[in-house]
Amino acid sequence: MKILVTGAAGFIGGYLVEELLQAGHEVIGLDNFSKYGPLKQRSWEHPAYHFVEGDAKDVHLLQSLLVGVDQVVAGAARIGGISYFHEFAYDLLAENERLTAAIFDAAIDAFRRGTLKKINVLSSSMVFENAAVWPTPEGEQRRCPPPASTYGFQKLATEYYTQGAWEQYRLPFTIIRPFNCVGIGERRALCEKEVTSGNVRLAMSHVVPDLIQKVLKGQDPLHILGDGRQVRHYTYGADLARGIRLCIERPEAINEDFNLSTAESTTVLQLAEMIWKKIRPGVPFRYISDPPYPYDVQKRVPSVEKAERLLGFRAATPLSDILDIVIPWVRQQVEYGNI
Repeated sequence: MKILVTGAAGFIGGYLVEELLQAGHEVIGLDNFSKYGPLKQRSWEHPAYHFVEGDAKDVHLLQSLLVGVDQVVAGAARIGGISYFHEFAYDLLAENERLTAAIFDAAIDAFRRGTLKKINVLSSSMVFENAAVWPTPEGEQRRCPPPASTYGFQKLATEYYTQGAWEQYRLPFTIIRPFNCVGIGERRALCEKEVTSGNVRLAMSHVVPDLIQKVLKGQDPLHILGDGRQVRHYTYGADLARGIRLCIERPEAINEDFNLSTAESTTVLQLAEMIWKKIRPGVPFRYISDPPYPYDVQKRVPSVEKAERLLGFRAATPLSDILDIVIPWVRQQVEYGNI
């Protein structure tokens, strides 16, 4: 199968491209390096991969790349940690709407020409920002109040694009909602505002790498946002990439939406203590709470039954094993001065 991935140099995009290539697919990747700046990925050396540097808002470029393509993954977006979507509340809304409209315009055109088979849209767990049912099943985003953050609201809007494109043009789709992706490859965003936590400048305002770097840099007591009782499901990037691949490959995924996540709930405080003990064994764990951000969702617990039932997908990598991979990578990035 020939697949176009927009946002291919991004965090999840990097994992996804490698997964698709390993599964034998031909992949075209599109990215403009706007978040991290120019970089080279291992996948560039693969004979079945063609990378294009360009703007995912350019409909004509997208149309040219979709010639002969079977499926597209709409992954390009302005996205970042919690400080990012507070700092750029308007910019990410406006930019992501332009990105979404462009890929749908091009996909509808390719589908009407009889080539493209389906669009796969990367949404977000933030569509469940105001959910009050846990575990939260697919469909609850239409029953609970809409997201209060502009980021969550725009991600919900991408799901309505799939509805509109299906109802008017019969463009098949799959909606994919990753939950708290954790892995290697994240860097400090070029446009990210400097945010400090205690005596440490944060990297991406994503909880796992930021907690790791604070412990590595000797912060004691450790600063955490809020009281630490926030519940998250930290899911390994390679597991998510496998789930996205199954969404692409399996006919059962057509016109469906899926929560892709580990089933393991972890509080921020549990995460912090786990990281502390891995880096500073034998040193008593101490922490203090900093004021949380307004859109710091207290409980994000997905139902994962549908993905397991229809796709046979289960995110199996335990959080402890993920940290054993991520901690050495963050340590190296700190030494290089990238974080």
